[in-house]
Amino acid sequence: MIEEMLAFNRRFVEERAYERFTTSKYPDKKIAILTCMDTRLVELLPAALGIRNGDVKMIKNAGGMITGPFDSAVRSLLVGIVELGVEEVMVIGHTDCGVAHINAQTMIDHLIQRGVSQDHIDMMRYCGIDFESWLRGFQCVEESVDETVSLLRDHPLMPKDVTIRGYIIDTETGALTPRC
Repeated sequence: MIEEMLAFNRRFVEERAYERFTTSKYPDKKIAILTCMDTRLVELLPAALGIRNGDVKMIKNAGGMITGPFDSAVRSLLVGIVELGVEEVMVIGHTDCGVAHINAQTMIDHLIQRGVSQDHIDMMRYCGIDFESWLRGFQCVEESVDETVSLLRDHPLMPKDVTIRGYIIDTETGALTPRC
């Protein structure tokens, strides 16, 4: 499958199809969106919000969550805000999320079944990795969005003039429901 994608890419470049996507690194709408990596959101979320290439900074991870005060999502948001002109942040969770109800021990069990050594798991724990926080899921998407919004609003490095709001997107219809 990767080879097919690379072949497509070569044609894409040869045909100069990239020209319609030309924009700057600064988001035109001055918005950053933290959302889930769910495959249903790849085209649905931009279509549902009317955003195009260059409009927003899009940060995606499993569950659209903040897993710690200094994780890569927080870092990305701070770079967007401080260096690239972001003024508003949308945290967008979604219905039927694959991260709902997962837990660290189940993930670890699956990793071991896939050949990851228990010694590596133990070494990471010894080095201070808190698997229960890092690999956690959530029980309720609404609560997860509310928690993420709260963590961002209360973050000691977050400028107070940044607007941060939470939403849930329906993965079937694209309807957005405000949270906080």
